[in-house]
Amino acid sequence: MLVIVVENAPPRLRGRLAVWLVEVRAGVYVGNLSRRVREMLWQQIEAGIEDGNAVMVWSTNTESGFDFLTLGKNRRIPIELDGLKLVSFLPEPDEGEKEGW
Repeated sequence: MLVIVVENAPPRLRGRLAVWLVEVRAGVYVGNLSRRVREMLWQQIEAGIEDGNAVMVWSTNTESGFDFLTLGKNRRIPIELDGLKLVSFLPEPDEGEKEGW
């Protein structure tokens, strides 16, 4: 199982993902593809995401049963703790930082 979620992705990238996967919700793509195709899709996401962000999750033989990659600006960042990949949150920016101060 493979799941890719994109936000603020250009239409050409979304169209490319829709060729290989089923878009079950806006920006959420699901399928069952080989490792080789998964890696090719991730390369295309890296090349075409522009100012958006993406996460790709797939089933694998790990303790948690899955692995994932992230790309782009996001408050959630992957961290590894005792061999498990988890998600940490960056602190929210102050009001001054939100306004560009």
